[in-house]
Parts: sequence; structure tokens; C-alpha cells
Amino acid sequence: MITTRRWAAQDAKAHFSELLSNTEKEGPQFISVRGNPRAVVISIEEYVALTTPAKTLVDFFKQSPLRGMSLKFKRDKKEI
Repeated sequence: MITTRRWAAQDAKAHFSELLSNTEKEGPQFISVRGNPRAVVISIEEYVALTTPAKTLVDFFKQSPLRGMSLKFKRDKKEI
């Protein structure tokens, strides 16, 4: 089970390399000052995932394996 660790700022500073290593192994690391949460350290992979723009619906359809195929639909023209 992966747990997120909470660090006092003083401990985070003293054990910075361990804190960085833990971001890869355990996920986000929370840093507090006088017991109040102040910052979160995350891995570069998580940062990229969070900051990469989501694809638009147009991009989704452009990348569809069905793009360019001729599709025929049967439509029921009965009124409801």
C-alpha cells in the first residue's frame, strides 16, 4: 500500500534527497510549516500529466481509426 508522507519543512530540508526519492515511490509529499500545509512535491511524471492540455473532441475524432472510412447509417425517420 502506498501512503503519502507529510514532512515538517525543517525535516524536508534536512532529508531533501529522501523526499525526492519518495515522490517516485510513494507519490506526492506534503510539506507543512508549523503544522499548516504549505506545499506539495510531486514527480515530474505527475507534473507533466497535470499540465498537459486535454485533447479536444476534434483531436479525438481526427485520431479515430475510423477516420476516412465510409460509414452508412440507417435512420428511423418515424416521428416520436
